[in-house]
Amino acid sequence: MICNKKIIVVLPAYNAEQTLEQTYNEIPFNIVDDVILVDDFSADNTSDLGKKIGIKHVIKHEKNMGYGANQKTCYSKALELNADIIVMLHPDYQYTPRLIESMAYLIANDVYKVVIGSRILGKGALRGGMPFYKYVSNRFLTFVQNILMGQKLSEYHTGYRAFSAEIFDKIDISLNSNDFVFDNQMLGQVCFAGYEIGEVSCPTKYFKEASSINFKRSTKYGLGVLGVSFAYFFKKIGLGNPKIFKLKNN
Repeated sequence: MICNKKIIVVLPAYNAEQTLEQTYNEIPFNIVDDVILVDDFSADNTSDLGKKIGIKHVIKHEKNMGYGANQKTCYSKALELNADIIVMLHPDYQYTPRLIESMAYLIANDVYKVVIGSRILGKGALRGGMPFYKYVSNRFLTFVQNILMGQKLSEYHTGYRAFSAEIFDKIDISLNSNDFVFDNQMLGQVCFAGYEIGEVSCPTKYFKEASSINFKRSTKYGLGVLGVSFAYFFKKIGLGNPKIFKLKNN
């Protein structure tokens, strides 16, 4: 806990057996109260390993439902366990768990309600092995998104995010995609609801065992991201009413 606020780390996993234990071992349990692992029907022993290393809450989907659906299960379970702060961390060890404290403290002390770990702040992305085409795509998409959404974020595409539980009283993530564009839709919802997003510079590691989507799916994701950004823009100027931007109790 920090400031009497319960902190839960959620790990949306798919074939993460080779990196899960290393990720879990670096979680700062001096402040983290609980961990939830959601296994999206992996072909390896991700779920069994999660139980073996001591993760109390291990959920395995009975079929592969998609990255977005995995996160929906993660956040639903965390809220059920009365989390005050939820940190979403990919268990592929691309992001260091050692930043959980920094991100959680910003939320616990009411500086921000949402904090992301940015690979682009600083110079760690390419040095950490991010493929050049992904770096260029990230920069291009972020530039366009900032213009259309009126933001100044360094990136929207990180797999390292921390949220105050109160944002889920205002945004409805059940309306979002079950695929990879979920991440972008959720940040769009957060921005539309009026929350300011904090960023912490995060080193990243790309290696064989780290999960990644292929070029075809990256292209689909990029088009989805542009779709979210244009939908946000048109909603703001009154020329559209996409359902994902419908706020709760509104």
